[in-house]
Amino acid sequence: MNSELTIGAERRIRKVALLGNPNSGKTTLFNALTGLNQKVGNFPGVTVDKKTGTCRLPGGQSVEIVDLPGIYSLYPKSLDEQVVLDVLLHPGGKDYPDAVVVVADAANLKRHLLLCTQLIDLGIPLLLVLNMVDVAEKEGIVVDVEQLRHLLGVEVITTNARKGTGVAQLKERLPHLQPPQRSFYEVAPLIDSYFEASVKEYLPPGLSAYGQWLCIHLFERLSFLSESQKDAIQRAILHAKEPFKALNLQREEILHRYEQIDAILEKTLHKKESKGSYSRLTALLDCWLLHPVAGYVTFLLVLLLIFQSVFTWASVPMDWIDASFSDFVNWVHEQGGDSLWVSFVADGLLAGLGGILVFVPQIAILFLLLGILEETGYMARVAVLMDKVMRQFGLNGRSVVPLVSGVACAIPAIMAARTIPNAKERLITMMVVPLMSCSARLPVYTVLVALAVPDTLLWGWLSLQGLVMLGLYLLGTLMSLVVAWLLNRFLRMEQGRSFFMLEMPLYRLPRWRNLLLTVWEKARTFVVEAGKVILMISILIWALSSFGPGNAMEEAEAQVRAQMQGRFAPAAIENAVASARLEQSYAGHLGRIIEPAIRPLGYDWKIGIALISSFAAREVFVGTISTIYSIGSEDEMTIVERLRSEVNPRTGEPVFNFATSVSLLLFYAFAMQCMSTMAVMYRETNGWKYPLFQLLYMSAIAYISAWAAYQWLS
Repeated sequence: MNSELTIGAERRIRKVALLGNPNSGKTTLFNALTGLNQKVGNFPGVTVDKKTGTCRLPGGQSVEIVDLPGIYSLYPKSLDEQVVLDVLLHPGGKDYPDAVVVVADAANLKRHLLLCTQLIDLGIPLLLVLNMVDVAEKEGIVVDVEQLRHLLGVEVITTNARKGTGVAQLKERLPHLQPPQRSFYEVAPLIDSYFEASVKEYLPPGLSAYGQWLCIHLFERLSFLSESQKDAIQRAILHAKEPFKALNLQREEILHRYEQIDAILEKTLHKKESKGSYSRLTALLDCWLLHPVAGYVTFLLVLLLIFQSVFTWASVPMDWIDASFSDFVNWVHEQGGDSLWVSFVADGLLAGLGGILVFVPQIAILFLLLGILEETGYMARVAVLMDKVMRQFGLNGRSVVPLVSGVACAIPAIMAARTIPNAKERLITMMVVPLMSCSARLPVYTVLVALAVPDTLLWGWLSLQGLVMLGLYLLGTLMSLVVAWLLNRFLRMEQGRSFFMLEMPLYRLPRWRNLLLTVWEKARTFVVEAGKVILMISILIWALSSFGPGNAMEEAEAQVRAQMQGRFAPAAIENAVASARLEQSYAGHLGRIIEPAIRPLGYDWKIGIALISSFAAREVFVGTISTIYSIGSEDEMTIVERLRSEVNPRTGEPVFNFATSVSLLLFYAFAMQCMSTMAVMYRETNGWKYPLFQLLYMSAIAYISAWAAYQWLS
């Protein structure tokens, strides 16, 4: 692959960074440029997502595209924005781009040009993309592109990334990007008026005057500066010619930039009468969706529709996958006999793999529907709508975004709390996010709801199972608010006054290609990342279930056969043998150890094994249960059918009766049981104090609620 592109005769482009304000269409443009050639990782040392992709150019060449987090300016207010600054001010860093593509909303050009002018002054080869030109045209906004190009001194093109308009032109321009012709804001004289020339010796080489200015302003927050460099800058500030007040100077700089931006827009931006207006449609919809009564009713109906759809649409592919794996496992047993390797493949590998793939349809549908809410702009309205409610529980309105995101996954939701400026509200938000029912709970809910709730329709259209599923999600939300209220009362931290500001995008129809790319990425991540854990633990559970101390398993088998031979059917004898062997295995002994603690919840030692294994990840519960109840079983029943038929040999009653199933539902609704979430909490709070407290309080709520439900229902 040839990934080197030349600028003039000297510069070569291997890496291009996409930058822009949130809601500028940057991610849509990234998808249009890279397609499926994407990967997601983290920036070094932080848990901020790093999306990279390969863009194929018309000449057969290629370039790496890096989608940096959305920012409003180069003065960071959150960790995401700080990461962008670390990348752009560190020419020696591995993520430093050879060129920058700035994506701006053509309908809101004034606000978006602030970031663009700051990037111009960094001196990096740059191209300005005026995106969403269709929205600007609807609003009657016309931009004189040639005049704007001349006044800014950089290349400017227009695109509609949602429809792919202008993307080909952008690809043609990437090999020829040049540094800006001139700076936008002269900051060098300002530096010289405060500092001696020697201060520049302590700054990273290769920076423009404005880059040096930013390093002086923000030296305490730049991770790549050494301690000696920070000390030198601190001394220079203390001995400056004039008192150096960073915040006042930042404000002064931004005001001066906007004065220049206004002068440019007077010459380049023209308004004409519009035929149709996105803003008028947005205002009309907001009257309903943000209404103090109708807004909440609509939100509940949307949630109900989502969970009805998840159950209804996913049932056919899930049943097919489940039945196919069950048939395949039985076929392997029939072809291979009773050897240990056959048991490993059928009951370990295939049972675990089936426990992964069977829930892909539900997870894909959930992410598809959440993506539609995000792309249409409705999710931002939910955050605004819930702001007043959040404040009653000691949370900032920005907490709504992480809590809603927690329905998909707690890990990015906890990271999204970085945007909350108040330390106490940020910590409380992170502490309660895992109580929101995430997609990892979906496989567990699906099996247990199917066991506890009949598959019936109310009034001929409303699924009772879907209604219960919605109730579980609302229960998690309610508990998160209760815990947030308690933490706000008893957590002792300094807290100043907080504000909630959130930009609400215009309502738009979703771009299906981008949505499908997102769903594909999320489903693939579940299969690869969560699947590795599930499969590994499934194999471990198989091993613990297939081997035991000494000859205990063999002796138990001989005893069962001696007692049942000639009195029961062969199939009944084999099932009893399998159960006896499992009870004497290492897994059985482990389950027996914890059984006294979980018996008040209605669980036996087999369920105990699943509880232990699922502390790595909640969704492992289903794979473990599937593996345990597949040991020695050669029937053609699905997971739900097999669990429903399981009988307690002591009482003769079903193991997964109504009380036990409800108890398990509540346990998994509140229990932490996700090592990845704890790891992210450790990273975000810089210690184990809060993750361990989170584990303890969630485990306590889960145990008490499960115990109360079982005792009451049984």
